[in-house]
Amino acid sequence: MSSADRRLTPVQLTALMCGAEIFSMTGFAAYTTLLPVLQREWGLSNSEAGLVGGIYYAGYVAATPVLTTLTDRVDPRRIYLAACLISFAGAAGFALFAQGLATALAFQAVIGIGLGGTYMPGLKMLADQLEGNTQSRAIGFYTASFGVGSSLSIVTGGAIGAAFGWQWAFVSGAAGPLLAAALANTLMPPGRIHAAHGRAALFDPRPALKNRRTLPFIIGYAAHNYELFGQRSWMVAFLAYAASLRPDGVALAGAATLAALINMLGPVGSISGNELAIRFGRSRVIFTAMCLSGLAAFGIGWLAGLPLAVVFVFMSLHYCLMLGDSAALTSGIVAAAPPELRGAIMAVYSFIGFTAAFLAPLVFGVVLDLAGGNQDRMAWGLAFASLGIFGALSPVPRWLYLRCSGQ
Repeated sequence: MSSADRRLTPVQLTALMCGAEIFSMTGFAAYTTLLPVLQREWGLSNSEAGLVGGIYYAGYVAATPVLTTLTDRVDPRRIYLAACLISFAGAAGFALFAQGLATALAFQAVIGIGLGGTYMPGLKMLADQLEGNTQSRAIGFYTASFGVGSSLSIVTGGAIGAAFGWQWAFVSGAAGPLLAAALANTLMPPGRIHAAHGRAALFDPRPALKNRRTLPFIIGYAAHNYELFGQRSWMVAFLAYAASLRPDGVALAGAATLAALINMLGPVGSISGNELAIRFGRSRVIFTAMCLSGLAAFGIGWLAGLPLAVVFVFMSLHYCLMLGDSAALTSGIVAAAPPELRGAIMAVYSFIGFTAAFLAPLVFGVVLDLAGGNQDRMAWGLAFASLGIFGALSPVPRWLYLRCSGQ
């Protein structure tokens, strides 16, 4: 029986795509987990290290407008398969050929291109099969699987890198996308193609940016991604620094394990936030979580030197708050987008959101360099504050939006 003939329940569809997403991300955090080792081995400045972390999302941004928009025109499974093969090639290439800044930039960008063809196209593949609250909850679990995938990438990358060397961590990262491709392309039903081929532009942001229902979610996602991916890119390095200030400090593998445990709380925050949004309203939940996480970011860097348990608990709380608006934002954009433009609008949503994700690690590294370097507590405090600024100020645009809309 082919996948086209097999009828899957909403739970089975959701579990299938969540599993594929987790496997597709095995190489996602290999670089950021091993950043302290690679920065030392290659003599990278913090700005250069941040650029390598950010170029991953630049690759994503370059690919996602075309690849996600194409899901309105061709079966998303074809996009997903090609992207998984690209992720495999990027991680394998990093393991075999990366020797410094230039080669690391090239292969990180390729891995990011792979994510651009799996994350949103996979979400569209799932969303097109469902409707209503079932769709919203499925999206909540799917976005939460991003946190599970990143957590497993951190813990496996840290453990394998510590035991066998950083190259083998990237070899491990190359295997998962092949499993993801097999799952999605053999078990997932064919995607629903809504748009005609015609002569319409492959990437046209105007329908999304002119739509008053979708624009607030796009802006919110940019602020969300700026804080989230900046924090993810530097989390292991900060935990390693905080641990180095204590006599009972942990090694790299221990810092990676702590970061993975923090990441595992992301699905809890994401799913809980989405359920609260269904009950109390998306706007209220999104802005509350965004503002609180932004304010919390201002305190993280100053905690270095305190017991590692205190740092861990505070970062865990911050991470849950950061993810509290994740699924609510994504389910909101899917619900607000007309079905025939869903892929195109999701492409704009993802493009702008991950442009912010590209900038955040770089800005963090520049602030770290300018403020005193990665052995200075004040520099870490200011760098984390640079991530939280948009969330902390989020009540201002919300007030303006409500005032202009007469609500």
